[in-house]
Amino acid sequence: MKKNYFFYLPVFFLLWNISLAQDSNSISRDTLNALLDSIEESIKEYNYEKAIEDSHSLINLAKDADDQYFVAKAYNNLGHVYLDLDDRARARRNYTLGLEYAQKCSNDTILMRSYNNLGNIYSEMPETQTKGINYYNKVIKLAEKINDPVESVVPKANIGWTYLDNGQFEKAYPYINESLKTVDSTKESYTRKERLDYLYSQLYMLHGRYYSHKKEYDTATYYFENSIRLAEEDSLILPAAEAYYEYAEMLEQKGDFEKAYLAQEKYTEYNSKIFESKKLRQMEIANARFNLNEYRRNLELAEREQEYQEEIIEKSKEKVIIMVLSSLGLIFILVFLHKVNRDRQNLISKLRDKNKQYKEAKDEAEKLSRLKTRFFSTVSHEIRTPLYGVIGLTSLLLEDKSLKKHQGDLRSLKFSADYLLALINDVLQMNKMESNEVKLENVSFKLKDLMKSIVNSFEFTRLQNKNEIHLDIDENIPPFLIGDSVRLSQVLMNLVGNAMKFTERGTICIVTRQIERDEEYSKIYFEVEDNGPGIPESKKKVIFEEFSQLNNSNYSYQGTGLGLPIVKRLLRLFNSKIRLDSKEGEGATFSFTINFKIDNSKKELPKIKQEVFASSNSSRKILVVDDNRINQVVTKRVLTKKDFKCTVAGDGEKAIQLARTNDFDLILMDVNMPGISGLEASKEIRKFNKEIPILALTAVEVEEIREEILAAGMSDIIVKPYDVQQFYQVVYKYLSLKSLPEEV
Repeated sequence: MKKNYFFYLPVFFLLWNISLAQDSNSISRDTLNALLDSIEESIKEYNYEKAIEDSHSLINLAKDADDQYFVAKAYNNLGHVYLDLDDRARARRNYTLGLEYAQKCSNDTILMRSYNNLGNIYSEMPETQTKGINYYNKVIKLAEKINDPVESVVPKANIGWTYLDNGQFEKAYPYINESLKTVDSTKESYTRKERLDYLYSQLYMLHGRYYSHKKEYDTATYYFENSIRLAEEDSLILPAAEAYYEYAEMLEQKGDFEKAYLAQEKYTEYNSKIFESKKLRQMEIANARFNLNEYRRNLELAEREQEYQEEIIEKSKEKVIIMVLSSLGLIFILVFLHKVNRDRQNLISKLRDKNKQYKEAKDEAEKLSRLKTRFFSTVSHEIRTPLYGVIGLTSLLLEDKSLKKHQGDLRSLKFSADYLLALINDVLQMNKMESNEVKLENVSFKLKDLMKSIVNSFEFTRLQNKNEIHLDIDENIPPFLIGDSVRLSQVLMNLVGNAMKFTERGTICIVTRQIERDEEYSKIYFEVEDNGPGIPESKKKVIFEEFSQLNNSNYSYQGTGLGLPIVKRLLRLFNSKIRLDSKEGEGATFSFTINFKIDNSKKELPKIKQEVFASSNSSRKILVVDDNRINQVVTKRVLTKKDFKCTVAGDGEKAIQLARTNDFDLILMDVNMPGISGLEASKEIRKFNKEIPILALTAVEVEEIREEILAAGMSDIIVKPYDVQQFYQVVYKYLSLKSLPEEV
């Protein structure tokens, strides 16, 4: 059961009679009072349509008469109507308006009624119960102000009931106890017995609930039995049902199940009567709601009809205006479209001319790009060929002890040749990357051999600058990796060369570390560190731009400024980035990481030192095929220095004849020769000898002809001009492979 049974007492209890001093001669006042009585009678008879209509009439009349009291009464009655129709939103809105006008009329009685109505609305919802209690407290304060304790009974009881329903029994008790004391002290002021019995019955029931919770069952029984007695004496169905329900709950809690069952039966009996009464009332309300809806529907139809007629008149005027404006707009659009079309034709004509010029410029640029690429390739080959002779002969002369007094000049000569070769390589490399011709190769290589070869190639520069090089290779790195060893070598050569150029009497550390590894891939960290002058913060980005250089105190080794830009672009092909850590005066560290695929198909062959072959080199026969007489001399001198027996062929046809009639251990084959090229000669030799190692000697960029060389059956490539030590390493490598047993 809910406490709202207490809120909505019979009309004679909740709707207090207010004695107003009326002027008997005031017809306006009498009319308003008669209309108010008619509204309250319509509410009792569930004639809500008439009640709403009369309430609005009362509001209009009262506002015209500037009578705030009757406006407040009318809004409160509208709130009751919508509450009965279960439209709580409208009920709350009208109760709120009623409160506004009650405050204006300065009538404490109607103000208390408005506060109580809003308290009833808000206290029913858990989320607004605090707001409802605040409104009840306002009624209590007003009752104290006018010194009328009777008016405080209902709001105090309602507050106590709210706390009981929320399980806040100790908060509830002061309110219900105070209400009971007030009724006891003012009972003689109640003129009707049934009104007094109704209050006592409800207050006794609330006390019974409190003492039941406290488990003071004797006291609770006293209050419940008195509540039931009073309710049954005056046939108060709602209080009786409520009292029996709570009484049965208390008996069950006490363990007196027989009495609890009897009390439950009485509750069911009274609840059935309430149900019948409610059903009848709901039917009355439903009928009233239907009539009200019909009334609203008819009113809405009439209003719509009126609005429709007004709209038709208004639209007829609008249509004329719209047609005029539309015509003007259409004319403007046609003029605008004509202008746009004319401008479009002019733009299309200009665009055709521009496209034609662009195509011609594009064709010319592509032609120039092809010519530039061909030019660089040709120049590269033509310059490298004589450089081969210069570098080769210089290397041989450096090893001649009889020329010791010319060692300085020879070193300078070799350094200049190496510098010129590096310059050619940098310019050619940058040209290829700008043309997007650089593609990564995936070949098997040994990282350890590659790193050692790079270190050896800087031996002359190291001695010249009085530097030390430390190479630290992680032993956990797999022996064979798959990747582009040539591009990796270019990256490291540029970084080491850069460190060597800017460092004098210092240390260069080259580090490789394996940082991640699984069954297929090995991620390797590379680092080149020097203790040179370092790089200022403002120059850290500039040095990766083409042709940019820092001031270098080592004037014997300047450069093109292409090294680091080449490194940056090459690492981009590896999906990697160069990292620079440097402070001015504290050296610089360049680092990067590359993920290589592991070559599990190869096993590291036993190391065979060059000394093993040194004693037997005299029995080794090598065929040198080259059309350039200087290159023949250089290559032959390099080989005979290690006691190899050399036979020279000046063209491909003679090379094929010599290979067919002699048992050579190795063939060094120049690629570009007049007549039969080195590629064609190798293919012919492979028809009758598939085992002999054939090493390609070429001054052309490896990437341009790698696939052709390997397809021709050649074993490996040596790019001219080459480093003599590297040359020996490759030669010994293939001689050792040829000499090993097949099962190795």
